[in-house]
Amino acid sequence: MSVAEEIKRLHELHQAGALTDDEFAAAKARLLNHEAPAATDDISRLRRSRDDRWLGGVCGGLGRSTGVDSWIWRLLFVLFVLTFGFGLAIYILLWIFVPEDELIGNLK
Repeated sequence: MSVAEEIKRLHELHQAGALTDDEFAAAKARLLNHEAPAATDDISRLRRSRDDRWLGGVCGGLGRSTGVDSWIWRLLFVLFVLTFGFGLAIYILLWIFVPEDELIGNLK
């Protein structure tokens, strides 16, 4: 979607009352300054959890970065393994390629 289309969509939301004046101005400024949406920041900060883990900490990290409980991610991976068979492969790839949380000081 182009910037002009996104501004038009924001204007329509503002006119419909879904966005306040401040929210509309902030969103328009972000679009015009070409700032990336916050979701891309969350994905780039994806880390495997050291605290909430059963195997590799993948589901704990996904839960922390998406705001969805880690048990839901675990259930989804199990369902994908049982129904489609590729859930285990995705989990292993995430375990390999997603970095682990860094320890800060001597907390652990």
